[in-house]
Amino acid sequence: MVADRNCTCWPALGKAVSNCWTFSAKGRCCTSSSKQLVQPELDGGAHPTTQNTASDGAESTREVSDEIRQGSNLRVFAFNELKAATRNFRPDSKLGVGGFGSVFKGWIDEHGTAAVKPGTGLTVAVKQLNHEGHQGHREWLAEVNFLGQLHHPNLVKLIGYCIEDDHRLLVYEFMPRGSLENHLFRHGVLPLLWPIRMKIALGAAKGLAFLHGAKKPVIYRDFKTSNILLDSEYTAKLSDFGLAKDGPEGDKTHVSTRVMGTYGYAAPEYVMTGMVDLE
Repeated sequence: MVADRNCTCWPALGKAVSNCWTFSAKGRCCTSSSKQLVQPELDGGAHPTTQNTASDGAESTREVSDEIRQGSNLRVFAFNELKAATRNFRPDSKLGVGGFGSVFKGWIDEHGTAAVKPGTGLTVAVKQLNHEGHQGHREWLAEVNFLGQLHHPNLVKLIGYCIEDDHRLLVYEFMPRGSLENHLFRHGVLPLLWPIRMKIALGAAKGLAFLHGAKKPVIYRDFKTSNILLDSEYTAKLSDFGLAKDGPEGDKTHVSTRVMGTYGYAAPEYVMTGMVDLE
């Protein structure tokens, strides 16, 4: 599949890629001044970023099942299965931590949900919600609904999820080369060769073009180097759909400027409109 070059994400992506390979003192993409670039939200947003509350954990399994879109083939895991798969979420199994929570390496049966011996079966990345963080049930649900329906070589594969009492976990394919951010900003890592950089940029663009050109368009809203994951062949895959939302259809094209998103970041979908707030 070749990304549609008429898609409006191409000009923004080119600018973003150019800026992202410029190092800053803080190890972040130099896409803005010291002011805060915030990411707006389309009118009628279905998945705003909210503080996780006790009511999130109190939602019954039946209520959540009604919220999950039908048609996905995601596996439903028990909490104890993922606990065993990650060896009780051991610190040496931790792959990283983000706004949603910590991510652990685990091993599961290739065709089921049972935990297996480390080094066997299917290697996965298990993301566990941090109840003290800034994300909660709505972001978890957005991830399940979008990645449960969307399938593309340049989107990370969501294998399944767990919802049990107040536990919210997500199970993804394991990406052995980690995030693009680590390759660009981590000390001691060899610089990426330019052919590999261009392969990554093209892969990320294909992922965005797929989302924008889908039958029901999706606004990703979290396009940054830490959310571009790399497989063993440096294939770029977009991850973290907690802030994603359905795009406007028909004559509903208005973009509002409600403040939300990651500090120092503005999604390319909104850069093209020029409707970005500066704080």
